[in-house]
Amino acid sequence: MTAPVDPRATWGLPAPGQMARTVELDPLVTRVLAPNPSPMSLDGTNTYVVGAPGSGRAVVVDPGPDDAAHLAAVEAALAARGAQCVAVLVTHHHEDHAEAALPWGAHFGAEVAAGRAVVAGPRGRVLEPGERLNLAGTTIGVVPTPGHTKDHLAFRLESGAVLVGDHVLGRGTSVVTYPEGDVLAYLESLRRVHDLGPAALYCGHGPELTEDPGAVLDFYLAHRAYREHQLLEVLGQGPATVDELVATVYAAYPQQVWPAAAQSTRATLDKLRAEGRVEGTEPVRLA
Repeated sequence: MTAPVDPRATWGLPAPGQMARTVELDPLVTRVLAPNPSPMSLDGTNTYVVGAPGSGRAVVVDPGPDDAAHLAAVEAALAARGAQCVAVLVTHHHEDHAEAALPWGAHFGAEVAAGRAVVAGPRGRVLEPGERLNLAGTTIGVVPTPGHTKDHLAFRLESGAVLVGDHVLGRGTSVVTYPEGDVLAYLESLRRVHDLGPAALYCGHGPELTEDPGAVLDFYLAHRAYREHQLLEVLGQGPATVDELVATVYAAYPQQVWPAAAQSTRATLDKLRAEGRVEGTEPVRLA
C-alpha cells in the first residue's frame, strides 16, 4: 500500500503563520483566529461568528481560549456584522475550543450549548445529534462526529458549509485521542460528513477547505487505512511497544508531535485488537 496523496498540497493554502486574523468566509460566516498557535493547534483556534446578514444576531462557535485580545477581536467581528451574540456553540470539550465558553456566555448574556453538560454549564443546553437550531436568522444542523473525542459535534450551515472542529484540520490530519477517542467512530463520522456533500469545511485549526471538501474526506479515510497498514507492517517484523511503533511510523515527523501520534496509535491498536488482528499491550504483536 502506498501513502495517499493529500489533495490540499496543490491548493495554494496559506502557509503556516500566514492566516489572516479576521476574514469573512461567506455571507453567513466570519472567522476570527485566536492567538494560541502551537504544533497541535496550528495557527491557533478558529472561532466562527455565524448569522444571517441583517439579522442583528449571531452565534459564536468554538470561542477558544479565554483571552482578552481574542474576545476584543470577536466583538469587533460582531460589530462589523451589526450583530449581538445570542448563543455560544462548542464542538467539543478540549480547552483550546471550550475554555472561553462559559465566561463569554456570561459576558454576552448568551446560552452556551455543547455535547456535554460540563461544557454547556448549569444553565446551558446539551445538544442532541440531529437537532436543528434556529438561531441568528438561520438554521444550524447538529451533526454527531465522535472519534476525535466522544462528545465531538459538527455544525452544518444552510450554505452547505460544515464547521468541523477538530474532526478535520485545514492542514495535516486530526488526532484520535486516547483513551476516549475511537477510530471506528471516527471513520463512521468521516463518512457521515462526506455523505452531507459539504460545500466547504470550516476547520477548528488551519485554513478553510473549499476547493474539493469530499476529496479531503476521502484522503482522511485513506490516511487512517494507511496508518493501520504501517502498524501491521512494523509488527510483522516482531513485537513492538507503542513508542517503538511511533518512532518508526512517524520517523519523518518532528518529535514534538510524537505524543499526539502515540494517542492515535493506541486508538488504532484498540481497533485492531477488537478485530482480532493484534494482541497484547506492551509490547504489541500480531495475532
